[in-house]
Amino acid sequence: MKRLRRSTFALPALIGLGSAIGLFCALLGDGVWDAIAWLGLGVPALLGCLALRPTRERGG
Repeated sequence: MKRLRRSTFALPALIGLGSAIGLFCALLGDGVWDAIAWLGLGVPALLGCLALRPTRERGG
């Protein structure tokens, strides 16, 4: 995991790949394909929401 953090484009590329897989699976069919599509498209959306949450400032 440390190696992924060193590279600037590794994590965004993995998120993009997950999104592409999710979109492709959404087009393929029903059942398991829908579950994979939900994961492939939901995880990047969740990560985007987590990045937008406010941070707490330390009082001091």
